[in-house]
Amino acid sequence: MNRRLFIKGMAACAAGFGFLKSVVALAVEWPKAVFDSETETDAVKAFFGDTPIAESADVEIKAPLQAENGAVVPIKVSTTLADAESIAITVEKNPVPFVTVVNLQPGSSGGFYSARIKMGETSLVRAYVKAGDKIHMASQEVKVTVGGCGG
Repeated sequence: MNRRLFIKGMAACAAGFGFLKSVVALAVEWPKAVFDSETETDAVKAFFGDTPIAESADVEIKAPLQAENGAVVPIKVSTTLADAESIAITVEKNPVPFVTVVNLQPGSSGGFYSARIKMGETSLVRAYVKAGDKIHMASQEVKVTVGGCGG
């Protein structure tokens, strides 16, 4: 028996008996306005609304001071805030400034997020952490020698 046909048949049986949930049912609504924003300010406002933003020592960014290739820039964001809900990363001069966001487990003490992002040119990278009714922010400039966003 062909392995591919067997797996397709088992998946069809599992779906028929209700063991598999629809992907549409599990999907979260896409924040179109956030990723369609042309400026970082508009993107942050579209995602967080009018929540006050303040620089905070409780948010830490670890990123290279100089990235040799803007197509792959490793970024690590950590926070010690006990009521952290989400971590978002923006790149000021990217064509799409809002790069990524992750929602944290409710009730977690602190948070950590690591990603590899694209950067078109030397720019400020900002990390926003939503905790309670405030947005905490940290920033770091990353110099890019070869652009990753089509450059």
